[in-house]
Amino acid sequence: MGKHTRSQVALGLLIFVGSAVSQPLGQERAVARHLIDGSELTSPLTALIVHGRALFDANWTEEDGGGRPFTKGTGRPLSDRSLPLTGSRAFNRISAPDANSCAGCHNAPYGISGGAGDIVANVFVMGQRFDFVTFDPTDKLPTRGAADEEGEVTGLATMANQRATTGLFGGGYLEMLARQITEDLQAIRITIKPGQTKELVSKGIHFGKLTLTKNGAWDTSKVEGLGRLSLLSTISSNPPSLVIRPWHQASNVVSIREFSNNAFNQHHGMQSTERFGIDTDPDGDGVKNELTRADMTAVSVFQAAIQVPGRVIPRNRDVEEAILLGEKLFDRIGCASCHIPRLPLDRKGWIYSEPNPYNPPGNLRMGETKTLYFDLSSDELPAPRLKPDSSGVVWVEAYTDFKLHDICAPDDAEPLDMNQSVWSKKFKEGNRRFLTRRLWGAANMPNHFHNGMYTTMRRAILEHAGEALESRKSFEALSKGERDSLIEFLKTLQVLPPGTKDRIVDENFHARLWPPADNKVISERK
Repeated sequence: MGKHTRSQVALGLLIFVGSAVSQPLGQERAVARHLIDGSELTSPLTALIVHGRALFDANWTEEDGGGRPFTKGTGRPLSDRSLPLTGSRAFNRISAPDANSCAGCHNAPYGISGGAGDIVANVFVMGQRFDFVTFDPTDKLPTRGAADEEGEVTGLATMANQRATTGLFGGGYLEMLARQITEDLQAIRITIKPGQTKELVSKGIHFGKLTLTKNGAWDTSKVEGLGRLSLLSTISSNPPSLVIRPWHQASNVVSIREFSNNAFNQHHGMQSTERFGIDTDPDGDGVKNELTRADMTAVSVFQAAIQVPGRVIPRNRDVEEAILLGEKLFDRIGCASCHIPRLPLDRKGWIYSEPNPYNPPGNLRMGETKTLYFDLSSDELPAPRLKPDSSGVVWVEAYTDFKLHDICAPDDAEPLDMNQSVWSKKFKEGNRRFLTRRLWGAANMPNHFHNGMYTTMRRAILEHAGEALESRKSFEALSKGERDSLIEFLKTLQVLPPGTKDRIVDENFHARLWPPADNKVISERK
């Protein structure tokens, strides 16, 4: 193609809002042109991903619509419109806007856009319900700067939940697994008749039991691992959705798209038309149509297509033997009961679709436009990829069960429960349940735990409590050599450098065989 790459040629086929020429003189916008709605359905996949990454990497300016002078990160109006979020109040580390770019936080390791983040990039979840956090004890106006919804002054430890920045590696495969599990659970729910109780099982994962009482009420008291939002119900005609919410560490968000709509508004003050309306300016910054529906599809597709993590296994006999032992110990002491090493994505689930059929209102939903499909296993996407095996199954080695578990020590709960209404008593009773951490890539996506407070995987293991207490005790009971071997196994679970084609590599990122034939260590030295 001469001097032009395939991506550059494909990008030229996209249909943008406004002029196709360069920015006018003096204009300072991170993204000069936005996609016209509908063009995302006819554009080349590579071009859509290029545009999606441009949106993800953009350092938004006020000319783009960055900032939200008169609205909170929740999208609601400020509590005090006389103090707009402009000038010295334009950014706030806790209540946000708190970043110029998605990639400003999501960039680790190797500077990969869509990755995890250093602890400096931690997010203060639920801080966005305040106008501009000041911690001023004299400010009694609810949710302006210091007082909560009930007028009680809060501090850093109780105002928000501190969370580590989540990596989106393998995001498309994870979301498709969540959709398939949801579909399976709902299929079981449909078969339950009044007076019946049935086990909720999908892909070998047990989610407890669901009952439809004889008087037509749904009893979810024995359902396990699902959050409140997936269990809300009234009568038989309004059953619990049982939707798996794989995003947010407390299982609050259904899809990459919902995650993105939330984040663009909260962190950057960039408002999408699908949530805030076409030709509207609810945040009062003078900019309309800041992100089109097609833009949101592009940035969602970009994130869904991010490469999967792999494994780095050095060609050293002692290390190889330790890794083999560590894998066995990981299963033996119970870690694999929650951190399930691999899950099957079948029924052609590697064909990703946008939008997610379970999206809540405020996000593009099925039927509102045509559905976009693409193949997650395509070699056009960033490597490495997961491919279907001869039986038509993609094995997703993410080390998770998509369930919420109480893993906290008695005094280590989050101060707020984001899955409760802010007006509920339970909101301030806190949260102790978190989605099972996806361990693929964990070794080089520190820090660890939901709050990113631990710098080593060993420390993260030793901080497991609640439902994971017995596994932690089993780890502590191992010999030093066994504990070290388990850590060596976990150290193999890494995000690989961009461009690495094979998922299992040695210390020089050359492809290698694993596990070794007949479970015997093969040094494979050359």
